[in-house]
Amino acid sequence: MRLDLPGCHILPGLINAHDHLEFNLFPQLGSRRYRNASEWARDIYHPDRSPVREHLQVPKPVRLWWGALKNLLSGVTTVCHHNPYDASVFTADFPVRVVRRFGWAHSLEFEPDIVARFRSKPFIIHCGEGTDAAARRAVAALDRLGGLGDRTIIVHGVGLDRVGIDLMRKRGAALIWCPTSNLHMLGRTVSRAVLQSGIPIALATDSALSAHTDLLDEMVVARRYVSAERVAEMVTTIPARILGITPSRDWIAVRGGAVAAVVSRGRLRLIAPEFARQLPAAVRRRLQPLAVEGRPAVLVDADVRGLRRAAKQKELRLAGRRVLS
Repeated sequence: MRLDLPGCHILPGLINAHDHLEFNLFPQLGSRRYRNASEWARDIYHPDRSPVREHLQVPKPVRLWWGALKNLLSGVTTVCHHNPYDASVFTADFPVRVVRRFGWAHSLEFEPDIVARFRSKPFIIHCGEGTDAAARRAVAALDRLGGLGDRTIIVHGVGLDRVGIDLMRKRGAALIWCPTSNLHMLGRTVSRAVLQSGIPIALATDSALSAHTDLLDEMVVARRYVSAERVAEMVTTIPARILGITPSRDWIAVRGGAVAAVVSRGRLRLIAPEFARQLPAAVRRRLQPLAVEGRPAVLVDADVRGLRRAAKQKELRLAGRRVLS
């Protein structure tokens, strides 16, 4: 299928190196600055109370699909989902590629057997997500458990100090950086020393629980700290390398800063309405309109109407943005 996309730049599909797809319909939770993520989690997780109760009543497959649509709207074609892989949902019809071959643990506090999970490559774990002494010691603690090596990717790393930076470099570990989530929860993100350390760093969103953001928003925030060229690497070549993936047949078309088309695994997943007239009738029939506050209206390869009904919410918000259609 040939597409004529005047005025567009064709780019590689973006990679969101860290998301929890099923939590992107949730509101951002937490009413203050926290010393660490465990303190935040204990404060916000009350499954028997509103608003968590109502959102957990939405079927998980429906929430996973909405998380995929959040990513698709920002040009993401591959997501590393930091929760169990659901093969019944992540089929060829799912809008984005979900990384399958990696090991993961939630964190040092909530994972009883780090060593068993570390045997997988790559191995991803929340670590150093805080500003207190425990967060500063977290990388060394992970190392003592045998969980830090060249297969390790830590998420957040806000507590990294010079000792932790040196240890990560020595072990060949990598970092996933989620600045919006860090700023909301902790009031700051990783230090300039971390960003200038030479440690491989990928950029990611985290979920709406801590960050009302998509990857385009996150790239804007990252530009406060590093160059545009570096940001581009953080959402393409670096995550591909550290996650061990080859996202072939993935590309996006961007026009005026907005995503005009997305192709993932060789299949058209999103297109601006003005370009859809070129499509064969069979392809057009698969597409439904999706408009989200702050983003241009597009057509997506998803049952948007069915997903709206299944979400059962009067005002549906996707990573904080109102879903308009």
